[in-house]
Amino acid sequence: MIQKHLPLIFFFFLFWSCNTQKQFKNDQLGHRKEYLNSFLTNPRSPLDSADLKNISFFETDKKWKKKTTFILNTKETILQIPTYSGITKPYRVYGYFTFSHDNKKVVMEVYQSAQKPENPMYKNHLFLPFKDETNDEETYGGGRYLDVLLSDIKNNALVLDFNKCYNPWCAYSEGYNCPVPPVANHLHFKILAGEKKYTGKIKTK
Repeated sequence: MIQKHLPLIFFFFLFWSCNTQKQFKNDQLGHRKEYLNSFLTNPRSPLDSADLKNISFFETDKKWKKKTTFILNTKETILQIPTYSGITKPYRVYGYFTFSHDNKKVVMEVYQSAQKPENPMYKNHLFLPFKDETNDEETYGGGRYLDVLLSDIKNNALVLDFNKCYNPWCAYSEGYNCPVPPVANHLHFKILAGEKKYTGKIKTK
């Protein structure tokens, strides 16, 4: 009886897999479209519509969606993180994400601004700056960023989607206070996902 239904079962799982992959691709394309549009709607943006052709991304890949375990930092740890403009910004080490990559454990620190946010929506915002071995080659030498919402952490777990990592504005122009990724988040492997190196001319202010 089971053998009789095997073709039907196989077809169902094939359809489900294709549908899931299509949904993943659509989600990524929608995110990238919204990301590019943000340069045109933000009055502080370093780029205009003519510059967007110089932004590119790695191919989306589900393997860069990492299931992580979240560990809350119970100590009041404040770091003065330097920026590429020379000033420092205070960040609280909010906690840690751990995940596996190539059968090795990876630990990354996630930060929360220690300054009172001007916009209340940023109370729900965590910041994950990092460097990896693509820097200076495929990607911006100063590292890249990921944004995390506190509300997305459920039962001490979160999926980090490196397909959505992006460049700091310092990758496009001088005059911005972009935090330098702390040594704790220097990864010794390549993150072949997210935004690539900007190919346009770096602007001056």
